[in-house]
Amino acid sequence: MLESISHPIAVEAAGIVRKFGSQTILNDIALTIPRGELFGLLGPSGSGKTTFIKLITGIDQADRGRITVLGEEMPQLRLLAKIGYMAQSDALYNELTGKQNLEFFGALYGLKGQKLKTRIQAAAELVDLHPDLSKQTGAYSGGMKRRLSLAIALLHEPELLVLDEPTVGIDPALRQTIWSELSQLTRSGVTILLTTHVMDEANKCDRLGLIRGGKLIAVGAPQSIIDQTGCSTIEEAFIALGKEGGDPQ
Repeated sequence: MLESISHPIAVEAAGIVRKFGSQTILNDIALTIPRGELFGLLGPSGSGKTTFIKLITGIDQADRGRITVLGEEMPQLRLLAKIGYMAQSDALYNELTGKQNLEFFGALYGLKGQKLKTRIQAAAELVDLHPDLSKQTGAYSGGMKRRLSLAIALLHEPELLVLDEPTVGIDPALRQTIWSELSQLTRSGVTILLTTHVMDEANKCDRLGLIRGGKLIAVGAPQSIIDQTGCSTIEEAFIALGKEGGDPQ
């Protein structure tokens, strides 16, 4: 079900299998994502979404198969400077302020001086966190911590942005702003891979991968998947494909 892609490739996965003990988490995943695309992985909890993006970012390694990112086979340490990653669990230093967290991670990315200050201001304004940067992160709400994590992922202007459930706990108005910025980033050439279980967000992606039980059961533009299943919404299409057992790609 993969569409033909003529653009340069950002992410390519072939024959990916990942097991934990006797349990197969990902089963023969194959996927190609061109540069400048906003690609969404849609599936329920436990379907393998987070495991797959950990393989793409080099945090984990597949038992079988091959993943290349920006032309390099993963895992590859030097690629970290080109990847922005926002995990499902916020990896923040609660004893530091929001600004100090941004300064720390910015320095890890090699940012310094005026460049670092400029990027901190831009990222904080995008997620509407500028007024709270002087507060200790431990006092942040869950939504504020998600916004800070997103700002950190955007700091170094990565070529590939990988976001695991990025808008969980974020209010609807700010979600709209963030999605508008994500769309703008892809227009400027940034590739975005995100996971979600929110159907209205899935519709905003250029293409979707529907994942269930560790298998991709469909890949394509949201409307294309809807049309092919004869359904009226992505949610209905996902349920219908799941009942059929799916045919990965």
